[in-house]
Amino acid sequence: MKTQINNVLFALAFIIGLIVFSTPTFAQKNMKWKQLFNGKDLNDWQIKIRHHELNENYANTFRVNDGQIQVRYDEYDAFNEQFGHLFYKEPYSSYLIGVEYRFVGDQVKGGPGWAYRNSGIMVHGQDPATMTKDQDFPNSIEVQLLGGNGKDQRSTANLCTPGTQYVKDGKLIKQHCTNSTSKTFHGDQWTRVEVLVIKDSLIVHYANGEEVMRYTKPQLDPINDKTEGELLTGGSISLQSESHPVDFRKVEIIDLEKYADKPKKLKKVIKKLMAQKRLP
Repeated sequence: MKTQINNVLFALAFIIGLIVFSTPTFAQKNMKWKQLFNGKDLNDWQIKIRHHELNENYANTFRVNDGQIQVRYDEYDAFNEQFGHLFYKEPYSSYLIGVEYRFVGDQVKGGPGWAYRNSGIMVHGQDPATMTKDQDFPNSIEVQLLGGNGKDQRSTANLCTPGTQYVKDGKLIKQHCTNSTSKTFHGDQWTRVEVLVIKDSLIVHYANGEEVMRYTKPQLDPINDKTEGELLTGGSISLQSESHPVDFRKVEIIDLEKYADKPKKLKKVIKKLMAQKRLP
């Protein structure tokens, strides 16, 4: 009898072991990257370029070549402050987005000095359909992407605030741009920037797997003489054209909305996600 019981227990343990080791892990089931850029076309994206109507791709600014989104100005006579943005078709609220980019070539004639090797990932942005024809930037939180000039220090994954403001270390920050603590990335090397966005409670920037900035309470600029503005809990995601050619070879996202109102699960998910250092 004892032998039979032991055999049964052994069989049960073996079956349980098979289930445990054959079942996908929590991370495998719930942390799959969705590719926002399919590597083939821009069918899932909308274009808004200053001085032009929505979805008018002036001078073929945004194009797909070699499996990359390319921002180019070879059909421009001059830049003329025609800042552009490429918007993904759906808004998001809580997520981790990863973008791999590189700057190439020379800045277009007439591009502002500050826009040299300059682009950005706009999060919590306004709907492009609500932008005016001559509006330069969507109201949004800009994760600024910068490249070095080959000699000077210049961080990336900075923060700029077109039409917005935020709270950092308990203080309301109104200045337009704030530098991150990232390294400088010179030349045409691929760089990966990730942004963790949790509604209006937290935004964290990462450059090549290193945390370089975090802040809270993203909000619109205040109106009616108020100090604080309307908190931003979600919005559009877009990529910039700011006068310097840039390539994007990967734009991917993990939607965390299902965990946003479950603090313990969200903390566990974020810990698993950021335990891995993802490089370009």
